[in-house]
Amino acid sequence: METLLPRVWQIIQEIARRWQEKVENFFHDPSVTEKMAIVWGGEVRMANLCVAGGLSVNGVSGLHSEILKKDVFKNSYAMEPWKFTNVTNGIDHRRWLSEINPGLDGLVRDLAGGDDYLLHPQALKKLDAYADDAAVLKRLDEIKWQNKVKFADYARKAQGVTLDPNAIFDVQVKRLHEYKRQLLNVLHIITLYQQLQDDPNCITRPHTFLFGAKAAPGYAVAKRIIHLINSLADDISHDPRCRGKLQVVFLENYRVSLAEHLMPASEVSQQISTAGKEASGTGNMKFMMNGALTLGTLDGANVEMLDAVGKENMFIFGLTSSEVEELWLRGYRSADYYANNERLGRILSALSVGFGGESFSDIAGYLLNGHGVADPYMCLADFESYRMTHQSAVTQYRNRTAWTRMSLLNTAHSGFFAADRSIREYADRIWKLKPVQ
Repeated sequence: METLLPRVWQIIQEIARRWQEKVENFFHDPSVTEKMAIVWGGEVRMANLCVAGGLSVNGVSGLHSEILKKDVFKNSYAMEPWKFTNVTNGIDHRRWLSEINPGLDGLVRDLAGGDDYLLHPQALKKLDAYADDAAVLKRLDEIKWQNKVKFADYARKAQGVTLDPNAIFDVQVKRLHEYKRQLLNVLHIITLYQQLQDDPNCITRPHTFLFGAKAAPGYAVAKRIIHLINSLADDISHDPRCRGKLQVVFLENYRVSLAEHLMPASEVSQQISTAGKEASGTGNMKFMMNGALTLGTLDGANVEMLDAVGKENMFIFGLTSSEVEELWLRGYRSADYYANNERLGRILSALSVGFGGESFSDIAGYLLNGHGVADPYMCLADFESYRMTHQSAVTQYRNRTAWTRMSLLNTAHSGFFAADRSIREYADRIWKLKPVQ
């Protein structure tokens, strides 16, 4: 850095000197100075430089902001608490509802006073008044059905895959990362597959699991999980016991234009990251706005979504962030969950045998033995809670009126998550900007 950016290096050195002097005068503790230093041990610590030089530091969801204050930057927060705030992420509802879901847009306009909601997203709350209107719920159910038919047509043309619109469209699309736990979803699909092998009549409503994800080119574990999903999908598609009951599809080249087709058709939105690991997420907001019901942990913006729509309109499972932290402190042993759960035993055995003619014993080993840490994102700890909550969602799906009512309420309470509110908070509290008419 000194050689390539000599002037920048000089400026960083001076910022680092002043910051370190401030830290030393406040804490009088060499160990804290070492943690908070900008230049230390031959490194420029960019996060500490940002906190030192920044006007304001915010997380992008309430839980994320608390983690920054209590953990990641706790010393900086102790020294400069006024610098820390929260601005929960938002999405452009004009694109992610009005533009991509014309059927739902038409319903909103009819019920919420024309196009007022395009500039005032909180107007979506007017839909609350129709939660028990049978005609409105029937129309909403029909809109979802038509969106599923359209997506099935899109998937056939784009990827040559045949989807059944009668199936539950159960979706997890996002970056492929261990903490986002696509692997937990896969473990559960394996147990459903095993149940079908034991009893071909155990699934009465067809269920389609849709994945979409990209991973960094060098991210070996993520790419193995993608390989596992596709191998499992291939075995299920060729097993006559699964026909019309269970389907797994990995959507190719996940991107914004694909999401614009998928989200209006989605019914279950899987937001299942290990609590405390997802900063916010915005896909969860897009799904919510389009009436999909969230199956998720209390992580990221899921927490605020729960506050907005109520626990009776979401499917929440698993450890909380504080419980995750406590379990690590006590000493998490994934092998204990494996030993005490027959289903997990069968699943990991199946991984070792493999799918698509290939063993995934490396993934079974990752969950039980790991590379230093077994099951670092606690898939096995949350598995049973996830399985039971998923089963509850499937049971409730059978009651179309109740499900569609929950769907309507999710859309009605999604206005808070519009980018208009998010940007206004930045402008008011951080940038100190006034709107221009």
